[in-house]
Amino acid sequence: MVQTALYIQFLAGDKYYLTSNISKIMILKSVYRNDTVNPVLRSDTIPPSSARIFAYVAALLLLASSHAFAQETLEKRVKEYTLDNGLRIIVLQRAGSPSFAAYIRFLVGGIDEEAGQSGTAHILEHMLFKGSENIGTLDFKKEEPLMKKAEEIGRNIDTEVRKGDKGDSEKIKRLKDELGKTLEEQRKYIIKDEISSIYQRGGGSGFNAFTSQDTTTYLVKLPSNKFELWAWIESDRLRSPVLREYYSERDVVLEERRRSVDNSPSGTLYEQYGAAAFQAHPYGNPIIGWSSDISLLPKDKVRKFLQTYYSPGNMVICIVGDIEPDYAYNTIRRYFGDIPRQEIPDRVGTKEPMQKGERRIMVEFDANPEAMIGFHKPPVPHKDDYVFDVINYILTSGRTGRLYRSLVLEKGIAVSVDAWTGPGDRGGNLFNFHAVPRSPHTVAEVEKAIYDELEKLKTEPVSLRELEKITNNVEADYIRKLKSNSGLAHYISSYAILLGDWRYMTTYSDRIKEITAEDIMAVATKYFTKNNRTVAILVRPEGKTPEKKASK
Repeated sequence: MVQTALYIQFLAGDKYYLTSNISKIMILKSVYRNDTVNPVLRSDTIPPSSARIFAYVAALLLLASSHAFAQETLEKRVKEYTLDNGLRIIVLQRAGSPSFAAYIRFLVGGIDEEAGQSGTAHILEHMLFKGSENIGTLDFKKEEPLMKKAEEIGRNIDTEVRKGDKGDSEKIKRLKDELGKTLEEQRKYIIKDEISSIYQRGGGSGFNAFTSQDTTTYLVKLPSNKFELWAWIESDRLRSPVLREYYSERDVVLEERRRSVDNSPSGTLYEQYGAAAFQAHPYGNPIIGWSSDISLLPKDKVRKFLQTYYSPGNMVICIVGDIEPDYAYNTIRRYFGDIPRQEIPDRVGTKEPMQKGERRIMVEFDANPEAMIGFHKPPVPHKDDYVFDVINYILTSGRTGRLYRSLVLEKGIAVSVDAWTGPGDRGGNLFNFHAVPRSPHTVAEVEKAIYDELEKLKTEPVSLRELEKITNNVEADYIRKLKSNSGLAHYISSYAILLGDWRYMTTYSDRIKEITAEDIMAVATKYFTKNNRTVAILVRPEGKTPEKKASK
């Protein structure tokens, strides 16, 4: 019998390790810089015939124990601070590449908007790219009067438009001409996209932002020696933001909506589906806003929204990269510490009432048919939310997921089928399905096939082997999240702002391991019911037929 001993020698940070714990290599290659973790495998003897077995066993050992080490490593390396004004700061130093990723998240999104003002959070995200009193202008003192004049003209236009048929069309035309001239004069003092240009000149990338139902996020990646530049820019556009070119940008958002919703079959279907699924909760409103709200959204309401929710006590800054934590904290405190904290009003208390029966809608669009199906469910951190994540893995984990294997590969009745949780996590949400039938098969066939798979979850226990596969997938996904600075900053900041503690990401895998076949059957039986179901079908208008492709 051949005795085989495995040792791994590697450099992590500034220390050398010799260990038989193979999992430490993968996690340290994630938390530290990859090329400073250099494993050297040594064994007394490894016969060639055992090489494959050895590699396979090593991989299993690595996957099985990597998460526990990841949790321990992150817990020790993540540093947290809170400024006197309530701003939370989270820093994870990763040596190696001299760069960092910065995420700023605000706990405000579509669900915080007032009635009739949908799209406020999204348009405000656009406006924060316009600069401040110091950035984006050649001479703010000369620009400011023109901006105020444009605001007054725009307000007068909106007042007249709101009168509908009783509005004075000639007056509206005259005011629009005047607004155009005023904006043209103002643009003489505007430096377009100056924030983006500064970051690009400084070696930055990925400068972006996004709005969800729950949060608004601003992000960028920069060289480490530009950290103070980042702190100055971001604190400046928070301290003295200027909502310049508001009325022209409002038109840009309207065009964005036309492109992504009104002229998009999937966009139109999803919007109508959400409105049907949520009758009371604001999750039923689109993040981008309804057209009528966007077109008349008052600038002063957007400014009030900014002043209310963009408060230090309502935000989290997460820095991941080659930045020393105390340096990051002291720099952020110097630039953000004097921004006053605002009192956040009471949050939306509306809860979606229990559904009393299936809701089914037909959405007409000159396009191929699609279907969306959703079941109401509780949000994170409810235990059932974890079970739904396991169900999602079972049904849609790539080409081996049950739905893809059954509907696409075996029956050939669908082009695609997917599932996800949404539209948010601050309120009760949905477990959603989206499917596209393969011609000549119908939506009805695809819909029935999905329900058949859901019934199996209620009556047939998931095998231990399948649950183990899911656990392995969760472990692998977790490791993948640790690979990049941006990935870590994304998840840490998200859990910190939504759940109050970023450590959700380190305990998630353990919670998934606790899910049993009985839990899956119970959740499927409780939630996958007709009374809890909303179905939206995209159909062609009568008389419309698919265009035939010209023969070659």
